[in-house]
Amino acid sequence: MVEEDLNQIGGNSNYNGEADPESNTLNQPLVKANRTLSSTPLALVGTKVSHIESLDYEINENDLFKHDWRKRSKAQVLQYVFLKWTLACLVGLFTGLIATLINLAVENIAGYKLLAVGHFLSQERYATGLMVLAGANLGLTLVASVLCVYFAPTAAGPGIPEIKAYLNGVDLPNMFGATTMIVKIIGSIGAVAAGLDLGKEGPLVHIGSCIASLLGQGGTDNHRIKWRWLRYFNNDRDRRDLITCGSAAGVCAAFRSPVGGVLFALEEVATWWRSALLWRTFFSTAVVVVILREFIEICNSGKCGLFGRGGLIMFDVSHVTYTYHVTDIIPVMLIGVIGGILGSLYNHVLHKVLRLYNLINEKGKIHKVLLSLTVSLFTSVCLYGLPFLAKCKPCDPSIDEICPTNGRSGNFKQFHCPKGYYNDLATLLLTTNDDAVRNLFSSNTPNEFSMGSLWIFFVLYCILGLFTFGIATPSGLFLPIILMGAAYGRMLGAAMGSYTSIDQGLYAVLGAAALMAGSMRMTVSLCVIFLELTNNLLLLPITMIVLLIAKTVGDSFNPSIYDIILHLKGLPFLDANPEPWMRNLSVGELGDAKPPVVTLQGVEKVSKIVDVLRNTTHNAFPVLDEAEVPQVGLATGATELHGLILRAHLVKVLKKRWFLTEKRRTEEWEVREKFPWDELAGREDNFDDVAITSSEMEMFVDLHPLTNTTPYTVMENMSVAKALVLFRQVGLRHLLIVPKIQTSGLCPVVGILTRQDLRAHNILQAFPQLEKSKGRKAN
Repeated sequence: MVEEDLNQIGGNSNYNGEADPESNTLNQPLVKANRTLSSTPLALVGTKVSHIESLDYEINENDLFKHDWRKRSKAQVLQYVFLKWTLACLVGLFTGLIATLINLAVENIAGYKLLAVGHFLSQERYATGLMVLAGANLGLTLVASVLCVYFAPTAAGPGIPEIKAYLNGVDLPNMFGATTMIVKIIGSIGAVAAGLDLGKEGPLVHIGSCIASLLGQGGTDNHRIKWRWLRYFNNDRDRRDLITCGSAAGVCAAFRSPVGGVLFALEEVATWWRSALLWRTFFSTAVVVVILREFIEICNSGKCGLFGRGGLIMFDVSHVTYTYHVTDIIPVMLIGVIGGILGSLYNHVLHKVLRLYNLINEKGKIHKVLLSLTVSLFTSVCLYGLPFLAKCKPCDPSIDEICPTNGRSGNFKQFHCPKGYYNDLATLLLTTNDDAVRNLFSSNTPNEFSMGSLWIFFVLYCILGLFTFGIATPSGLFLPIILMGAAYGRMLGAAMGSYTSIDQGLYAVLGAAALMAGSMRMTVSLCVIFLELTNNLLLLPITMIVLLIAKTVGDSFNPSIYDIILHLKGLPFLDANPEPWMRNLSVGELGDAKPPVVTLQGVEKVSKIVDVLRNTTHNAFPVLDEAEVPQVGLATGATELHGLILRAHLVKVLKKRWFLTEKRRTEEWEVREKFPWDELAGREDNFDDVAITSSEMEMFVDLHPLTNTTPYTVMENMSVAKALVLFRQVGLRHLLIVPKIQTSGLCPVVGILTRQDLRAHNILQAFPQLEKSKGRKAN
């Protein structure tokens, strides 16, 4: 069958006599599909397999929408704009407050835990100290894992890949609910305070998005506020904008970086952007910074328990003047190259580990909890046991800090060393992750950490970073990567010695930035985040060089870590750049590989609508009309495409029993009396509880007032690559394919393209011959 299809192709052939689809023109038919274009609408959301649908970002321009738009007064428009800014302010306010709560809880819980361990260390009761540390960490991990596994599976992981998919147009059930947010908050506190190699930055982005979603819809699904002004936001478009603000506010709350948060939303998570959204996102992050600034002022007065300087990663070098010369560019470039290689290697190995964890998680909920507890126990043993391998170092009498100490923080932990000596490895391991970053970033401390301790720390956190991410707890990737990058950066700085004038603390900052760019493939947002962390613009040139080199090196090996997670979870994310072979495949040929399109008449029988809803899972149906007066270029007797009607609107019609006893078109006032415009924004597609009598089956429904009369359409000869760009940039859910020539007796709709139809993997399953051209192109 394949050989017969290949023989039908015109154009150039390769040396084996086979036709090369890459050399085809669009005027020539590509190989016929040898199977139906199909897809599986299932994906992993959190740790739960869910049914996936697309979002309706397109404006549904039916008669009800047009009437409401015409009658809106200037006061209503100003009210709508004012409410957008009010919600953006509330998103920043609540995100800042919750970030404050998480920081306080983590620092105090971890602080008291470390004080207890230090007490036993000072008494040389080492076994008891290990039991206290491991027991406390196991208890905290158990709370976080049980909540995620049994109450909110969508709260597991960072949440950033799911947010990225949502803003791309993928509807994720329960991803932004109140239960998810509460479990995310408690789980983040437990997991981070347990000393696991994960951060609270990713969860804060998810929490900010949950706050935005809940504010936009007026609360949870079961206890939603029915305020009239909230009706303006009962649609996917405005909820998308709010969640974008929430994601930026989350990054700002994690790093105290307002501009970096905005750029993170623009560069990494948002698919659709405009200037008005930029302003509101910046406003949200500005509110977060004000809240955090006030919170820090209160804590500096000693009213936050054991918080101290912790909780907010700050490496303030504004008081330090760094000088670097042309010769320093070589080690800076080396940091970028190493960061790109290590970042891509980390992505590759983490991909394998996550596939292994998926196999373990499939065995049941108890296995997910046991996996989390196993990782926690291993982490506790390593954090407590490895410092015994390090040599004690004498304290430098010229430093201002207390040395040694067994407190919760500090650069010089005594651990098991005699008086006047400190354990540099314990300083990095027996502390919170935020304090470990601060210790690695510390300046003017060239001899504080030995090369052996840095090597042990680096290897340990590489192992922990791979095996901790993926367990059933809220987890972020930022902090583990920062710790690994800071360790190898400081090692490189120590190895350079007198050959460079750059401080080892700055090498640690550059190493962290390079590894993040090599793994996450972000540049502009990371550059601004690190500048706002260091509070020194003098670092801008070398930071830019490091980020650009690391991203370039990483891109040459594999995709970013978030793209890998999206692929593993099966989320139908549409990339910005179509595959080259998509230009030689037309949307008409793609439509031919699908089942015939299901259409409805403008005035349709109830029995036909019920039959369509019961026997199909489509979310939209073309509405056709017999053209009474032929248009210019339209043949006599041809069928006219009136528009597209959503499945949810058909279900709403049946539930309200808006039936006609005769086949006729309704008046405009009849529709407005039955359907308020904002009521149609809901996603009511549950048809199971609708009971239709036999007499009602013979009645009619006028679909014209509820039909979107301006759906996006493409000609059947348009390339798939061009259609994909249109679909993604506009944020569509359905794209109609219309014939190039309309004649009498020919359906005006060739097919409907959805998100799943435009994914490269699904296309290659229907057209496996394209895989050959893809391989030749790669070679």
